[in-house]
Amino acid sequence: MKLRKILIYAGFAAVVTVVGCKKNDSGNTGPTGSTGTTGTTGTTGTTGTTQPTPYNITENFESGTKAGYAAGDVTLYTGSWNFNNALIGNLAADVKNGNWSVRSKVGDFHMNFDINGLKSLVIRHAKYGTDPNSTWQLLMSIDGGATYTQVGTDIQETNATTFKTDTFKVSVTGKVRFEIKNTTANTSARVNFDDIAFIGTGDPGISLGVPDTNPTDTSKSTTAAGARGVTVGTDAPPASGDNSNLLLGNPSDALPTLAANTNYLLNQGYYVESYNNNRNEPNWVSWHLDASNCTNATGRLDNFAAFSGLDPTWFAVQSNGYSGSGFDRGHNCPSADRTSSVNANSATFLMTNMIPQAPQNNQQTWNGLEGYLRDQVFAGNEVYIIMGSYGSGGVGSASASTVSTIDMGKVTVPSNVWKVAVILPVGDGDLSRISTSTRVIAVNTPNINSINVDWKTYLTTPKAIETATGLNLFSALPGSVKAALEVKQDTGN
Repeated sequence: MKLRKILIYAGFAAVVTVVGCKKNDSGNTGPTGSTGTTGTTGTTGTTGTTQPTPYNITENFESGTKAGYAAGDVTLYTGSWNFNNALIGNLAADVKNGNWSVRSKVGDFHMNFDINGLKSLVIRHAKYGTDPNSTWQLLMSIDGGATYTQVGTDIQETNATTFKTDTFKVSVTGKVRFEIKNTTANTSARVNFDDIAFIGTGDPGISLGVPDTNPTDTSKSTTAAGARGVTVGTDAPPASGDNSNLLLGNPSDALPTLAANTNYLLNQGYYVESYNNNRNEPNWVSWHLDASNCTNATGRLDNFAAFSGLDPTWFAVQSNGYSGSGFDRGHNCPSADRTSSVNANSATFLMTNMIPQAPQNNQQTWNGLEGYLRDQVFAGNEVYIIMGSYGSGGVGSASASTVSTIDMGKVTVPSNVWKVAVILPVGDGDLSRISTSTRVIAVNTPNINSINVDWKTYLTTPKAIETATGLNLFSALPGSVKAALEVKQDTGN
């Protein structure tokens, strides 16, 4: 092991310790966070202190596409990166942990975002194939990318076929971002980089996961896509027990019988819902979310379709049923919560998972809340989520008038869209671990296009949502725990 300490002066002092450890490793298998540390409580009468939550975020370059060397931005798991004479490759000669890694010629790639609270940066690197030895540099910016300062000295790339790991320990005040630059004189020398890990404490200030881009009603054609069902794979949550979609209870006692046509229990494997054949949309949708569900094994598919599993006597909303209405096809269970497989993501694009949602509600307010909950997962938590809608009459983008129904009067436009999320550290025995101190987020938004972009504006209590909808949330929990959680109103922080 070799240890190098570098003192950088750039507006303020930042101490960077570089630790190089040569080893053959498989790296991290995916971008998962680490569980926070519980604070300690002092003697009676004093308030305990909570330690900043540690994070461990890995950019594994498995999401996003950069096939050529031309300069360009790519949205990856950690955010937007710029590649200049670099690409994301998967050839046999690419050294990689997983399917993809960065392949850099003489040029650079850098973060287009800042990160807070960073304590160390881990980089895995190796020569590409049989290319000659090369040289690269790590540079850091503390002013949003306006200027960069080299961290340490040039790194000689002599390692072939397996990764070498270098750890850069960083202590800074404020935000930082990094650039990796291949400075080799020999333009034919290429370098592979993979599994760049950001390790720190507190809020990193970034939204993880490839965003649910273009969450709009993109169907402008009069031709509907063919109906389809759901193929449930091994990546779906279990049918019962820990991590199951209905672990916290069936809030409306929905039944899988045709007689219960306004409260029909529809188990789609990747989520469970109560479907309403009068409104032709869900009353509620319930699902469990952990890091295994949002691995970015697939991107957003946009393959909207009618669900072929409805009774043939029922009206089936088609993929173009919302077209021209001024309302988005708003997901209940989000596309970005189910990226572990094509089957998982496809299940979210069935029209039985949609509501007519005002575009600004869907694309801004709701998208922000969905991203925040995924951030909690990447920070080492798991989340039990239930979303629904109620009422009649929303305001979309087509006019300022309230619209009660669309699709020939068959689909109700809800007046309100709500969500309740129960957040707890990753673990086992979830029902027994949920207590009166467990964090619960409840949000109830008006389905209007003039909505505030900040979802925190609409924080409420689960009890208020129960009163508005008639549902019985948390019915599987002990009475005392259920009662305590129902009256909680989170701060959103």
